[in-house]
Formats: sequence, structure tokens, C-alpha cells
Amino acid sequence: MLRIILLTLAIGLVFYFAPKIGFSQYIHPQKWMILAFFFAISYLNHLLMQFGFAQNRENFVQFYLGGITARMILSLIFIGTFAYLGTPNINIFIIDFFVLYLCYTGFEIFGLFSKLRDFL
Repeated sequence: MLRIILLTLAIGLVFYFAPKIGFSQYIHPQKWMILAFFFAISYLNHLLMQFGFAQNRENFVQFYLGGITARMILSLIFIGTFAYLGTPNINIFIIDFFVLYLCYTGFEIFGLFSKLRDFL
């Protein structure tokens, strides 16, 4: 969990300093909402993985795939909600969202592999 917090803080620092160095056109104004969404989803996924790993190790893959599916569905609902509400610069919003989606997904897969490597 500490890794997810550190990743969120690092991305938050990038978001904070991006306008100061001239990259504000690439960052959507709803950046903090997107970051909070990914932190919440990562936290819930982390809890689900701990539960799946502690309860029944044979069903761990099902817990992991369920977490990925839930993240995908919740992400589509999140994007759909902002698109429905008429968010300005929706293209920048979607690009920022999917960049963070890939960052968090890759980071969680990396963390999962390190845990499984220790387990095996």
C-alpha cells in the first residue's frame, strides 16, 4: 500500500509543478479528481488482493481478474459521467485519464509480481 501512496504523491507533484513549467495545456483542470479516483480504485483493489491472498490462494487469480474487471467498469462509468456532464476539453481529460490508468495498472502489476516472486 505504501507504494501506491508514493506513486500518488509523485503524480501529485507532477500535476502541481506542470503548470509552473509550462505544461498546463496537457493537464486537465479535473486532474485532482482523476488522481483521487485512481487512488481509491487502487486502494480497493489492494484490499481485494489481500483478501483473496489470505482467504483462498487457489482463487487468487479470480480475485485479481475480478479486480481488473471492476476497475475497467468503474473507469468507463467515471469517464461516461464526466462526458455526460459536458466537461470542457474532454479529449485532454480522456488522455490524462488513460495515461494514469496505464501508470496505475502497470505499477500494480509490478507490485503483484514482486509479491508472487516472494511467495514462490
